[in-house]
Amino acid sequence: MNQKLKFIKKIKIIHILNSVGGVDVSLRLILENCNPEEFENIIIHGEHDTKSIYINKNGKPLKEYKLPIQREISIFKDLKAIYNTIKILKIEKPNIIHAHSAKGGVIARTASLFYKIKVLHTPQAYSYLSSPKGFKRIVFLGIEKALKSFRSILVASSTSELNRGLFEVGYKKQNTELFNNSINPITINSEDKISSQFPKKYICSVGRPSFQKNIEMMIKVIKELKKMIPEIHLVLLGVGEYSPNKNKVEELIIKYKLKDNVTLIPWIAREKIFQIISKSELYLSTARYEGLPYSIIEALAIGKACIVTNCDGNRDLVKNEINGYVVEENEIKSMANRIFELYNDNKKRKKFELNSFDSFNLNYNIEKNIVNIETIYKKYSN
Repeated sequence: MNQKLKFIKKIKIIHILNSVGGVDVSLRLILENCNPEEFENIIIHGEHDTKSIYINKNGKPLKEYKLPIQREISIFKDLKAIYNTIKILKIEKPNIIHAHSAKGGVIARTASLFYKIKVLHTPQAYSYLSSPKGFKRIVFLGIEKALKSFRSILVASSTSELNRGLFEVGYKKQNTELFNNSINPITINSEDKISSQFPKKYICSVGRPSFQKNIEMMIKVIKELKKMIPEIHLVLLGVGEYSPNKNKVEELIIKYKLKDNVTLIPWIAREKIFQIISKSELYLSTARYEGLPYSIIEALAIGKACIVTNCDGNRDLVKNEINGYVVEENEIKSMANRIFELYNDNKKRKKFELNSFDSFNLNYNIEKNIVNIETIYKKYSN
């Protein structure tokens, strides 16, 4: 049987992306769990994004090409990236492309006009969601509507993202697939010590200060909570690069006199993040939109009750009265009251924590789910 496998031609997949944040995490999890005996993975990514090499399930480095791919729109750099992608496709002759994020989708699907190949596109939160209304939203949504016809198959990262693709972008149902973002089970080293820079009892969140994450709402929630729980403390992780609203958040902390109630922590090793989440009372998200957020999936895997805003991704992961609460965007008092309730109700919180862990194992464990994306790759390969 093993001898026969050696002669089976591998399916060659080229992944295209600007490799930062959750998009980078998503790709690495796929690559590190995908069967290297059946699939050959090659990555095209930005010149200045990730500094870490990509490896497969066996720990072996994968082939990479670095092109001028960046999140911001740059006509010159984007055209150069498209041109060089076409050249790479003609050299590598892949069976399929998997494009990750909005920019990866633009480059891959435009290049597919010159190299006839199916493109699987995983938006990880559509870019037009960054503008609730106005010209920018019209343009970004228009781009997605146009590109959906360029040999594009939507591989949505959540049910909410799938519905966006169907009912707003206009994909036909037969041109869509669902592959929930998934992670490996998390093991916490109980011997690791938590930083002494914040109290033993705290709530936490992971998210860069930005329009998407709406950390300003979170600070306002803490202001409201302080009236009910004077010692309340928020630990916010992931405050570092790509944090355009950091100054505004820091100004709010000073304005509301919350310096003793909020700790901002820059990018640190994921293992340390997990350790901090594991010791928290509960997990928060005030995001305006998401794909299927890894930070919340990680909170579920660690077994945390979650209180989140009602947006794409969040509502897929957190169910009211099951593993947490979902509140409307900018409903400050409502979120504060929900936090107060769980903070003081150990019995209910423990029930939600068990349900979170069960939900992770059932729906978001990549060791079980990797077969789903492998099946999708086989279905659409040439």
